[in-house]
Amino acid sequence: MFYHAYEHYLESAFPYDELRPLTCDGQDTWGSFSLTLIDALDTLLILGNVSEFQRVVTVLQEGVDFDIDVNASVFETNIRVVGGLLSAHLLSKKAGIEVEVGWPCSGPLLRMAEEAARKLLPAFQTPTGMPYGTVNLLHGVNPGETPVTCTAGIGTFIVEFATLSHLTGDPVFEDVARKALKALWKNRSDIGLVGNHIDVVTAKWVAQDAGIGAGVDSYFEYLVKGAILLQDKELMSMFLEYNKAIKNYTKFDDWYLWVQMYKGTVSMPVFQSLEAYWPGLQSLIGDVDNAMRTFLNYYTVWKQFGGLPEFYNIPQGYTVDKREGYPLRPELIESAMYLYRATRDPTLLELGRDAVESIEKISKVDCGFATIKDLRDHRLDNRMESFFLAETVKYLYLLFDPDNFIHNDGSDFDVVITPYGECVLNAGGYIFNTEAHPIDPAALHCCRKRKEEQWEVEDLMREFYSLKKNKKFTLKQASEHDEGESTKDATDASSGGEKRNSKKSSHSLLSCPSQSFNSKLAVLGQVFLDNT
Repeated sequence: MFYHAYEHYLESAFPYDELRPLTCDGQDTWGSFSLTLIDALDTLLILGNVSEFQRVVTVLQEGVDFDIDVNASVFETNIRVVGGLLSAHLLSKKAGIEVEVGWPCSGPLLRMAEEAARKLLPAFQTPTGMPYGTVNLLHGVNPGETPVTCTAGIGTFIVEFATLSHLTGDPVFEDVARKALKALWKNRSDIGLVGNHIDVVTAKWVAQDAGIGAGVDSYFEYLVKGAILLQDKELMSMFLEYNKAIKNYTKFDDWYLWVQMYKGTVSMPVFQSLEAYWPGLQSLIGDVDNAMRTFLNYYTVWKQFGGLPEFYNIPQGYTVDKREGYPLRPELIESAMYLYRATRDPTLLELGRDAVESIEKISKVDCGFATIKDLRDHRLDNRMESFFLAETVKYLYLLFDPDNFIHNDGSDFDVVITPYGECVLNAGGYIFNTEAHPIDPAALHCCRKRKEEQWEVEDLMREFYSLKKNKKFTLKQASEHDEGESTKDATDASSGGEKRNSKKSSHSLLSCPSQSFNSKLAVLGQVFLDNT
């Protein structure tokens, strides 16, 4: 599926942003960046195609220019272009590219990602710190630009921008992303909900529908992923507060509805296909039972239509007028991949199989895969979104490839020498941005300049080495600090960090051994057997 779409993009559409599969030509959609090529780059490596990855990196370095008079979506440019380039930069060495001295703290793709992100910074110069939705890449924000931005367009920067700040040493990116996140948090309603669109100058809510879907979705996703990436308790506690309000006001029978953000009254009893990321997000915070129940609701809709319509009326059990299309979105497949990692439930593989069969049967055409305009009669639209290659195919592949390097459990890793000392990379735990571009969280510790942070990296190294030497490091030993040589090594390493900086906790967050799913549940105080 990937190569059928990718090769036709190269043949018929490159250097335009996207392929038009019914007419076998191309169009610019989100800027003029050869977007599908940037979006598909890390998928090539996940599929194991090292030579094409290397070729495309050269093509992008020579051909992509951000000094252009184009109005670009701040949100889309960040998740697709900045995210895609950062991910490819961090995977370069794995792809056999001869990286420059100082990598991962420098490199051509990192410089491109930084250049693209700098073009977005003028959008954040507002009284509230919340960004405009559109920016001109040459001139900054247009004088007549609307100040109304959707919630996701404000809160979906921390993964890419914090990564950029950590790699380049320039704090401005992480600072603006955090300020925007906090502005949304400050403007939540008394009952703890956020609306859909807000005025970034006055901080007045323009669209007051609260839910987990379109316009809001990746704000919640980035609170969780930002918390994991940065080991940030504040971001996680924000999400957990929202999660309580979402359960209290929007959840009915494992469906999530849209409600008025101040009163909590139902405004739209609708399921949107974009909401299907939610079970995957729940699995990331360990709420697997609720995640599976909601996932199974969404899967019934897929089985009804052979895809997820953009809007689905829950009480009527049917599509909503003018919203019957399916543009080959990845969200339900994404959730299946996360949940399969957590549960190994074969139902999730069945969804994967159904998705492959539906997409092949309904949307495959001579020049690629076409957006499904109407799931009722399978009419097609002349568009193949770049996320089909960035996300949909990638999550499908990872669902069915348990041994992919992306699923590394930490037992395998590379040690890289940087100007700031030794650094561990490719040990797994990748955080996917909302366009499915994997970011290696370990890379954020490679380019730090402050002394105590360098010590922290050295402590991590010692712990990794002691874990690798002592394969028998078990859950029991981890809890009983006086037992076992390997535990002693790990605690020695982390207590070394404690002596230098008394504020640091005595046991590193990254030193846990890999545990089976049941063991993790057992740690929480209840033992669940496989057959429950």
